[in-house]
Amino acid sequence: MPTDRIILRNMVFYGYHGVFPAEKELGQRFEVDVEMACDLSAPAQADDLESGGINYVDVYTQVKDIVEEREFNLIEALAETIAQEILSAHNVDEVTVRVRKPDAAIGGVLDHVEVEVVRRHGR
Repeated sequence: MPTDRIILRNMVFYGYHGVFPAEKELGQRFEVDVEMACDLSAPAQADDLESGGINYVDVYTQVKDIVEEREFNLIEALAETIAQEILSAHNVDEVTVRVRKPDAAIGGVLDHVEVEVVRRHGR
């Protein structure tokens, strides 16, 4: 398993995810981290994106589209979808996705609720 990683940390989007009707109607802010494990030696040595590198803009846009254009009841499902679509679209061996919901309707004080999924090819 490669130890090289590309990390997009704390991407912030507005989406309509949750189990309560108000969450689907009003929406809220979601924070997403994506960590991709892959072999970066070829693009690093060539200093060229076309040598097997991953375009960060493509990953960002892919995550943005999933968070902002779709609706999920659970942030677990949102994180799973992001992970599976990144694995399908990019040359990565493993992806870790964290989705944070800062304004979770819990009825108490907390910083955020966070879900983390780790997915590999064939798993």
